[in-house]
Amino acid sequence: MGYSLTYKILKEHLVEGELQPGNEIGIRIDQTLTQDATGTMAYLQFEAMNIPSVKTELSVSYVDHNTLQMGFENADDHKYLQTMNSNFGIYYSGAGNGICHQVHLERFGKPGATLLGSDSHTPTGGGIGMIAIGAGGLDVAAAMGGGPFYITAPEVINIILTGKLRPWVSAKDIILKVLDILTTKGNVGCIVEYTGPGIKNLTVPERATITNMGAELGVTTSIFPSDGETKKFLDAQSRGGSWKELLPDEDAIYDRTIEIDLSELEPLVACPHSPDNIKKISELKGMKIDQVAIGSCTNSSYKDLKTVAEIVKGKKVDPEISFIVAPGSKQVFEMIARDGALADIISSGARIMEPACGFCIGAGQAPVTGGISLRTNNRNFEGRSGTKSGQIYLLSPESAALSALRGELVDPLDYPENDYPSISIPDKFIIDDSLIIPPSDKKTEIVRGPNIGDPPYTEPLNDSIKGIIGLKVGDKITTDHIMPAGPRLKYRSNIPEYSRFVFENVDPDFSERTLNNKEKGIYTAIIGGVSYGQGSSREHAAICPMYLGVRLVIVKSFERIHSGNLVNFGIVPLTFTNEDDYDKIKPGDAFEISGLIDMIGKSNSIKIDIAGRAYDFDLFATDRQRGILIDGGLLNYTKNLLHSGMRRPR
Repeated sequence: MGYSLTYKILKEHLVEGELQPGNEIGIRIDQTLTQDATGTMAYLQFEAMNIPSVKTELSVSYVDHNTLQMGFENADDHKYLQTMNSNFGIYYSGAGNGICHQVHLERFGKPGATLLGSDSHTPTGGGIGMIAIGAGGLDVAAAMGGGPFYITAPEVINIILTGKLRPWVSAKDIILKVLDILTTKGNVGCIVEYTGPGIKNLTVPERATITNMGAELGVTTSIFPSDGETKKFLDAQSRGGSWKELLPDEDAIYDRTIEIDLSELEPLVACPHSPDNIKKISELKGMKIDQVAIGSCTNSSYKDLKTVAEIVKGKKVDPEISFIVAPGSKQVFEMIARDGALADIISSGARIMEPACGFCIGAGQAPVTGGISLRTNNRNFEGRSGTKSGQIYLLSPESAALSALRGELVDPLDYPENDYPSISIPDKFIIDDSLIIPPSDKKTEIVRGPNIGDPPYTEPLNDSIKGIIGLKVGDKITTDHIMPAGPRLKYRSNIPEYSRFVFENVDPDFSERTLNNKEKGIYTAIIGGVSYGQGSSREHAAICPMYLGVRLVIVKSFERIHSGNLVNFGIVPLTFTNEDDYDKIKPGDAFEISGLIDMIGKSNSIKIDIAGRAYDFDLFATDRQRGILIDGGLLNYTKNLLHSGMRRPR
């Protein structure tokens, strides 16, 4: 029996556990990345571990989220991150250099390596054959310190691609089709591996679009083989020495197989408010639109923007819409500027944004009230755009550009095939790493502005807890619901301030009410439905509730990254043993637990008295995570291990 590519790389990096599906394993991490919205807290946590330097092969700190420096807070965070790099062996990619995933693919990604990033779209690296995984910042800090990263040995879903895309159908349509098949839920603990003869027809930027938005499936990551197309991309980046061929065995065994004929695909769109709400564009064409935004880490490569430029060249966009274009990196920006593509885009009526996350995270370019916005990014959760009533549709750059010209959603297949601009990967990209500051042996003062606080310290688990059900929510609660992004991001290094906005758009009084209860010694539990915590890796969706006094989250099912973040900050993640109990528990119900430490240490079942009735819940944690919960969180657990000089028994 042969190995999948996924298991080949995991086997090479295995440091703990048995590589069998369902087992918890620890893997060695070769590279890490952080971005400024999560990185400031990650590095504060790394400092708290008292480790003199990173122990990875490569760690890079990117500034790409909070680049709208309205006030001192974001600028102070950036200065802190920049002064951290020279002291701890970290590369620093400054504001303006581009989105972390785009830049990492261009300048640092390495086939066969493992990459852990404090951003949920880190799986972009799978486009060049990496095992690239998103995680909370504290997990990344631990990996920078040389610790393993723990995952469940995955089931591997093989997606076999055959055929070739027709003109006007793109890689974005492939991943939207995969989302239509697998949806955003039910895929926790899986990795998607792409194989088949259709792969040879996809460039690395196209593959990266697919692995990037694979994060919306809820899988651990996605991966493509490293082949001749990968070598071509790395050679063009003057990094051919990083290439090696990586393929699955011919007799590799997979847990599930799906076949997609690329020649049969047509342009698709994800409708509000979920990336798996997929429809054919042909069913919706003619819909009046208010905004078109092209960019984000999903679709901002040179190939994407050069294609857009060719579509709009010599034409004007509809004057009633706002047309926004954002390159993914400084490299892309400079290349389209030098070859004239940028001039064509500007001439069409586009507004050009800097190479940053921008509109994708709600940092600017919010649509009008009730506005219909076509976007090439990866998420369209309600309110994420910055306009709660905004209707966000996700689609390809080709579909977006054509629609911008008409002022309505158009079906690209209505256009002649000969009009489709076929863009090839350049033989050589422009290489200018002047905005990447390498680490230095020289120690410098670490600058901490007034908005930068201490890392959040948690208390060891209490054996007895009393409290109330502080909030009850439904299915598909995202980390955007829990911790809003956009203008609130500037408080990420200031936990007391950022905690004021927990569930701001769900229950505006939640934070104040919950903190007041904590001050009275009353803890809080949250009740939720299916796929709780989907979306961003932001660990603040666990840190800030913990700060307010949340100690339990009880739901029908969790998404992987968020459940891990809850454990890392001492919040006990529980699932309903009997889902019918969800309807019986009400906000304001009092709860009480006794003997919690013993139950977490020895049992899968946690007994809780709620409103005078006994309930059984399942503990959603591995054996190692039980120890983390008892210690009160991963930072406490890691410090205890370092002081004891040994690994805690499991």
